[in-house]
Amino acid sequence: MTTTPSELSALEETVRIPSPTPAPQSLAHDGNHLWVGSWETQRVYGLSPSQARVIEETTAPGRPVGATVVGDELRFVCSENGDADERFIRRFVPGHGFKSRDAVACPDDTGSFLAYDGEHLWLSQRYNKRVLELDPQHRVIRAVDVGEEILGMTWSGSGLYLSTWLGKERGGCRIAYLEPRSETSAPRFVAQAPFVAVSLAWDGDRLWTNDFKQNQIVAFQLPA
Repeated sequence: MTTTPSELSALEETVRIPSPTPAPQSLAHDGNHLWVGSWETQRVYGLSPSQARVIEETTAPGRPVGATVVGDELRFVCSENGDADERFIRRFVPGHGFKSRDAVACPDDTGSFLAYDGEHLWLSQRYNKRVLELDPQHRVIRAVDVGEEILGMTWSGSGLYLSTWLGKERGGCRIAYLEPRSETSAPRFVAQAPFVAVSLAWDGDRLWTNDFKQNQIVAFQLPA
């Protein structure tokens, strides 16, 4: 990564709202509403961000790890079957819930966060420190090494914003930007996060994330 941690400015928080659930984990924004998945309750909550009011709530088929919006629907990575921690990509339709027949095993049975570029899904693998581009049949067509653990991911413009974890000794949580289809697809740091930012979502104007330990959802701008 080309920018060193000492050169980074902190992300600029614009909104903090209470999470409707403990342990907010997955997060997506459909342009109007936030969709929050709880690691603890194993439920998904549709939320009006301006009022911090729950508009929908449903049980997930496992722990919702990551999420993204795909048209009028969402896709979730779910950790299922208890300690087996099997990872599946699941289809979710607001107002109708999860579609039980639409379960796709993550490649190598590992995956955390999702992003959608308007055509393809992107899946992160935290401990493999990489992101995968998937075709419509969820087959891997591209793998991009990130070099750091990934705690969140969302698509904006022509690339991915990533929440990365460097470890306490190396600087904690950093927001990075990656254009995965460029010839030089190295991520670069763009902001310092003062807390562990779990999941990322883009609302067309700013980024959202979960402050997992504080049970809060945070909107922020990147430094100019």
